[in-house]
Amino acid sequence: MSVEPFSLRLSPAPATPVVFASPHSGRHYPEEFLARTVLDAHAVRSSEDAFMDDLIVCAPALGAHSILAHVPRAYVDLNRAPDELDPAVISGLGRVPMTPRLSSGLGVIPRVVANGRAIYRGKITLDEARARLDRWYHPYHAALTELLGAVRMEFGQAVLIDCHSMPHEALDNLRAAGGKRPDVVLGDRFGAAADPDVVAHVEAAFAAAGLTVARNAPFAGAFVAQRYGRPAQGTSVVQIEIDRALYMDEVRIRPHAGYAAFKAMFAGILAEIAQYGRRTPVALAAE
Repeated sequence: MSVEPFSLRLSPAPATPVVFASPHSGRHYPEEFLARTVLDAHAVRSSEDAFMDDLIVCAPALGAHSILAHVPRAYVDLNRAPDELDPAVISGLGRVPMTPRLSSGLGVIPRVVANGRAIYRGKITLDEARARLDRWYHPYHAALTELLGAVRMEFGQAVLIDCHSMPHEALDNLRAAGGKRPDVVLGDRFGAAADPDVVAHVEAAFAAAGLTVARNAPFAGAFVAQRYGRPAQGTSVVQIEIDRALYMDEVRIRPHAGYAAFKAMFAGILAEIAQYGRRTPVALAAE
């Protein structure tokens, strides 16, 4: 059975310019990919933002649209530019500008998963890389572009909340304001990708729930924030990174005992975020 590149979950009663996205929680691993990778079926999932799609499942009920990718990040990374092709994993490429992400093996067709573990023995062809982009990458971004355009047309602005999770160990050396280890990192590319009021609103929603928030370190926002964040033109993008240890067992890649409680709390945070720019009811004239 063919799998669609993404699920578009539209609110039946749109009431907010806020859109939630989860580009890294996809878990459809093609059989040919699993047969080729040197990793086992568990290790290859280590880069997944596992369960993020479930954590934002309430979005349509809040009057907000959402888009959820089905392709796994280890196969195609939707938060990279389409030309971030890695010559160390793709044969037939000419000279390409080397970026820090490519040097780390984290191009649009990743070379490694978490902790730098190689995905392949050898390389894939350029034709195969392009076929992956055509099948999974371009449809997702075409749909996201159309969705944000429609929301902007209806509400006069669009606010994309790009939802991700981060390994607990990624924060070992980081302390937010007050010296506390952050639970959440917001990325707005140091103000370039989002209106300051949007970021302040998102931060306040997390802080009100008792979570410690940092901004732009160590995650300032990647391709999605860079590509779509145009606050002067009415589109803000905030990348959110949630500490996985808050809701899952990272080793086993499964929800832990606190998952249901965290999901309920997170739903409240999303509801508060969705209040931004919310359409207010029109008061009826006195008879």
